[in-house]
Amino acid sequence: MDLFNSALGRNISFIRPAYFILSGFIGFPYMKYYYVFLFFVYIVSVLGNTAVMAVIYLDHNLRTPKYVAVFNLAFSDLLGSTALLPKVLDTFLFNHYYISYNDCLAFLFFCFCFISMQALNLVALSYDRLMAIMFPLHYQTKVTNRLMLSLIAFFWLLSVIATLTGAGLLTRLSFCRSVVIDSFFCDHALIYSLACNDNFPSIVIGFFLPVLILWFPFVIILFSYLCIGYTLSKVASVQERLKAFKTCTAHLSVVGIYFIPSIIIFGINLEMHQNARIISLSLTSIIPPMLNPIIYVLQTQEIKVSMKKILKRKKSIIMVK
Repeated sequence: MDLFNSALGRNISFIRPAYFILSGFIGFPYMKYYYVFLFFVYIVSVLGNTAVMAVIYLDHNLRTPKYVAVFNLAFSDLLGSTALLPKVLDTFLFNHYYISYNDCLAFLFFCFCFISMQALNLVALSYDRLMAIMFPLHYQTKVTNRLMLSLIAFFWLLSVIATLTGAGLLTRLSFCRSVVIDSFFCDHALIYSLACNDNFPSIVIGFFLPVLILWFPFVIILFSYLCIGYTLSKVASVQERLKAFKTCTAHLSVVGIYFIPSIIIFGINLEMHQNARIISLSLTSIIPPMLNPIIYVLQTQEIKVSMKKILKRKKSIIMVK
């Protein structure tokens, strides 16, 4: 990040605090119960996403472009939950409110990077569904494992570069007033608002990042489903329409769970009380990673069949022993 520490080619000394303070809830008497709830959500998220990845890895029939993207979604969900929740629980359950400057930037980077990847991965899944319904006879040639892996790699690179730029620009800021971050994690906007020098580049990237990780993926997914709806409207049989649309229900459910609360919260974020903002942001960050594997297990026939095969195999092995 030292690359960002010069402004217009001039060496400038920046005032960096030794630490930041995460304030968390204000006057919330039962906050520790909430963090215990987050702990159980984290456990369910880890178990669910690990199970989905294991099933896809063990079943060779699931090594298709669609399940390459589902595997990556579970992987990014797992990383996102692990980047956020253990640190949050350590901070507020064990009263470790102080976080060093470098640790705070690293915390910010990993949280935003994995959250960004969750949204971008839903774009990859929408592309898979679009090709499967619009070009069913040519699907296997248009959507290959190599193409899906390339698309996912591009999204990872985009997520890393965008988040690294946002974190890097924060190193150009001087903090000579408060070091208290009124949130439960190192929130980008709340950090640059504490700066006492020119924070305009961070304001710009703070506007750009939500567009990149929220609005851009949402618009692409919405457009893809408009195309899917138009394609299905030309199908004569209602039964065929429902059968084709059923293959999209899991993805649509995940999209709704991820984007609808995020859009609402970001729309009213500045008008919310600190406690309400923390609850809404934390639930928006952790509930989708917990529900995604449950949705894909319950609504995807291939995964259900695969899980039954694996369980039967293990049961037969136990009986033989």
